[in-house]
Amino acid sequence: MLHVMFDVDGTLVQSCEMDDICYIEAVSDVLGHSLNPGWSSYQHVTDAGILDQHLKLTGLLSRRDEIHHEVKQQFTAKVQRQLECNPAAEVPGAAAFMTRLRRMDNISLSIATGGWESTARLKLQSAGIDISGIPMASSDDHFSRTAIMKIAASRSGVTGLHPLTYFGDGDWDKRACQTLGYNFVLVGNKISHSKQIADFSWIEDALHYSGILMHCAGESHLSVFRPSGEYA
Repeated sequence: MLHVMFDVDGTLVQSCEMDDICYIEAVSDVLGHSLNPGWSSYQHVTDAGILDQHLKLTGLLSRRDEIHHEVKQQFTAKVQRQLECNPAAEVPGAAAFMTRLRRMDNISLSIATGGWESTARLKLQSAGIDISGIPMASSDDHFSRTAIMKIAASRSGVTGLHPLTYFGDGDWDKRACQTLGYNFVLVGNKISHSKQIADFSWIEDALHYSGILMHCAGESHLSVFRPSGEYA
């Protein structure tokens, strides 16, 4: 059994800019002041982790549960309004790639996002990406990205004996995979990495880097999707 795990923002959905704006505004609305938008300065680049660190720096950690609840409500409402006006777009080929993997034998899937689950599901639905029945872990489960990824794997029944590939777009994804020993495939060009795809229309590379081509080498029905949009 081969397991494939996905990040959401910037990996499956083109939502990073909108997400960042809504998150910063939600925190400002609740607390009355802004947080530092330089995500790389945070130890845990997740919705919960960023807010926790900000609350610690501002002396508000004693009100953590209350503030998290209020920020999450504001954030979810803002994301929903944005999506109603401007539906999210998938990262090219993402929906088709996930559908293809779901039809393969001996491949299991999960979602591990640093975002909160409510907003992640809103964005995926808006972009037309069906994740019904796919286990998910999010910032609702933990503030640490590595912990979120381990929870997603656990919910999928994955053990250390299962090869695991993670598709992500950020340096924090890459570092988390290095910590956990997961095979990392970079989506996009925010950072550099040896295993990198521009998007999921380059499905042959995605399958190769994730080990699926090798895993399914004996399947005569495996076809290759060209970037032109034609199957071969």
